[in-house]
Amino acid sequence: MSALDELVQKIERMSPDQLKELDRQILEDPEFGNRWAPNAGPQYDAYISEADILLYGGQAGGGKSGLIIGLALTRHRRSLLMRRQYTDLGALQDDCLEKYGTRVGYSGQPPARLKTKDERLIEFGAAKMPGDEEHWKGQPHDFLGLDEASQFLESQVRFLLGWLRSTSRGQRCRAVLATNPPDKPAEGQWLVKMFGPWLDPSHPLHPTPNGMLRWVVSDEEGHDKWVDGPEDVRIGGKLVRPSSRTFIPAALKDNPFLAKTEYARQLDGLPEPLRSAIRDGNWMIAHEDDPMQVIPTNWVIAAQERWTRDPPDAPMCAIGVDVAMGGKAQTVLAPRYDCWFAELTAIPGVQTPTGRDIAAEVIKVRRNSAKVCIDMGGGYGSGAYECLQENIGAENVIGFKGADAVASRTKDRLLPFANKRAEVYWRFREALDPDQEGGSPIMLPPDSELAADLVSVRRLDIDTTRGKIQLELKEKQAQRLGRSPDKGDAVVMAHDTGPTYLTHGEIWRDTNRMRRKPVVIRGHANRKRRR
Repeated sequence: MSALDELVQKIERMSPDQLKELDRQILEDPEFGNRWAPNAGPQYDAYISEADILLYGGQAGGGKSGLIIGLALTRHRRSLLMRRQYTDLGALQDDCLEKYGTRVGYSGQPPARLKTKDERLIEFGAAKMPGDEEHWKGQPHDFLGLDEASQFLESQVRFLLGWLRSTSRGQRCRAVLATNPPDKPAEGQWLVKMFGPWLDPSHPLHPTPNGMLRWVVSDEEGHDKWVDGPEDVRIGGKLVRPSSRTFIPAALKDNPFLAKTEYARQLDGLPEPLRSAIRDGNWMIAHEDDPMQVIPTNWVIAAQERWTRDPPDAPMCAIGVDVAMGGKAQTVLAPRYDCWFAELTAIPGVQTPTGRDIAAEVIKVRRNSAKVCIDMGGGYGSGAYECLQENIGAENVIGFKGADAVASRTKDRLLPFANKRAEVYWRFREALDPDQEGGSPIMLPPDSELAADLVSVRRLDIDTTRGKIQLELKEKQAQRLGRSPDKGDAVVMAHDTGPTYLTHGEIWRDTNRMRRKPVVIRGHANRKRRR
């Protein structure tokens, strides 16, 4: 028998007078007991978790909203509860007031807030547009609860976490990101990266047990760096205290208030792939793609599932290089062996401040006289381009300018391209198409950032582009991702450059046939011939 069942039995055995007294104590004396208590199981584990940042969620109906409301009502002095859209805040506020039991102390004037009898402040906010989160700048809270956190941008969440603090002695500060898995491609994928040890199969710390604490700091470029424990570490000459994270999955069966209702049947009736994401809490499921999405999500997932750790029997053909010289961006190298892409090399921009630094990284990775394609947009890659020309020959270095005009057309010859960037992404789409003869041969490493970069590319309506395939501005894609799509750009540049099996397959086969196997001389052959 669970503790909850035992408590229910005790309450059922109480006399009417005892029940009346219990009600009085709960409603009139907040110090006696909480107005809200967590359900036994994952919600209770999340309630008592010591993580500074907790990702709680998965299946619908797992008590995600209830958890952040309960923590605000019982454990924190100043709380900020948020949804991405203001129009979605109403249900969260109503749920909070229902659990509190009265509207006394509530003000609906934006930003809505509730001041409880025991001097707790709960504020309700939203951040629909990038930059809206800055309205909370300078307003400290000891609890941040984000409902449907996957709808927020990573940049918004990290900004809000910067104001998580308290001057009250002994008051704990923490954040809970309560959410179902993302239900739109490229949105919310930052959660898979932020909680990679639990969610990302390619993460070096995966699989980490649910609920286990992992420790992380921000390096000099603002990127996560996982460390061994809570002890201070030195970053950029300063001692930095790590923060802890964990993930606890929520399930409908763990919510006694919904588990025996018709809600499960409603979830069963959802169409795929929404059913697998919302009902089953599948973080890696593909979702319905945006109508203007260039590369279907399923095609990217299939290419990553085909990937093996060993390359095919082919030389390195090309390296795509997306350049970052200082700042928060990163220089990305994408080596290609025919149709197989090696794991990408991502170097913080601060470590590649000059063209010679970038060229040195490329030369370390380059094999088999591979062609090198460097992004020259904005002129940032010119230094690396010139340095590589000096070191490996001008014929082996290709400068990529996405705005350049091209005369080529789609594979079916029906549509032209507006510029080089549109061409290389559409060519990569054609290469990933599973309906081509023999299927797609492309094999991509299991990298969640790379997948998000590729599926976040959008094209403009043909009717508005004079019949040409044209992509939306890269700035809009970066705004949707909350970062620059460096990995996707590096991969499509590598795909567009250098030889393939179709052009050089016979040469590669001849080379392999000419290779002589090593012969071990044992000294027995001559004796055999003399017998």
